[in-house]
Amino acid sequence: MSRTEEFTALRPLLFAIAYRILGSVSEAEDAVQETWLRYEGTTAEPASVKSFLSAVVTRISIDVLRSARVRREEYTGAWFPEPLLDDPYEDPERSAELADSVSMAALLLLERLSPLERAVFVLREVFAFDFAEIAGAVDRSESACRQLAVRARRHMAAGRPRFDADRREREELAARFVEAFREGDVDGLTELLAADVLVTGDGGGKAPAFPRPVSGREKVVRAFAAFADLLSAGDLVVEQHEVNHQPGLVVSTAERELLAVMALDVLDGHIQTVRGVMNPDKLAHLGPVADAWAVQARAVRARHEQS
Repeated sequence: MSRTEEFTALRPLLFAIAYRILGSVSEAEDAVQETWLRYEGTTAEPASVKSFLSAVVTRISIDVLRSARVRREEYTGAWFPEPLLDDPYEDPERSAELADSVSMAALLLLERLSPLERAVFVLREVFAFDFAEIAGAVDRSESACRQLAVRARRHMAAGRPRFDADRREREELAARFVEAFREGDVDGLTELLAADVLVTGDGGGKAPAFPRPVSGREKVVRAFAAFADLLSAGDLVVEQHEVNHQPGLVVSTAERELLAVMALDVLDGHIQTVRGVMNPDKLAHLGPVADAWAVQARAVRARHEQS
């Protein structure tokens, strides 16, 4: 097998590792590309190509994450990971770990870890690398990696998100939510939302977003009902879609330009959290992105003309 073929076969795994460390599709893709350039430029023949490439992409991702943390601290408003609609990596034996580890809630929890803790946790708990491989990837001793893993597991366990286990029930509830959201159905939304539901948005100062989180069923229902008026006036399309292996929805214009991607946390038969990503920089990898400010202005004008 040629190097190109070996790399192509492992590319989905490398992206999956980088995305979980970085929380960014674009940065993960850059890290994978840099990994290829380094592999192509070396004359060494590693005993395990998988271990070698995983170590390289991990080191690159750690370096990128360290520099990205400063930018995230200066970010305008809430910071969310770039949404992932289609995960290229699959492993039937670890499907539950893969799905849970890539949810918006889990990725935000990973943000609390140091770059090294995050990398060790991802390699060990998500992808089941042994500590010898992890030590080589992060340039630490096996003993140090075990300690990093313990600390990371402790932090993650303290805030680990819970989701309804039945995938079919989650998808059915999401479908009902999308319909009620689209129609501005107050009664339908009230039935589906948890009493302490929380809605937050990431506009990055570049798109309309809630200036602060909205919590509580009544406030959230009012906010969604008002948004439904804008949807109707703006001729927007709302479609159910899996987002980061969790139920979600995509909002776009009639011309199929993206406006928002929303991820839903479902627990005990109700929607507990809605996280919306509106920052156009974080949607660009999914396709053409609309000017959200202009769309909002047109929708407001249209609503006023109809009233």
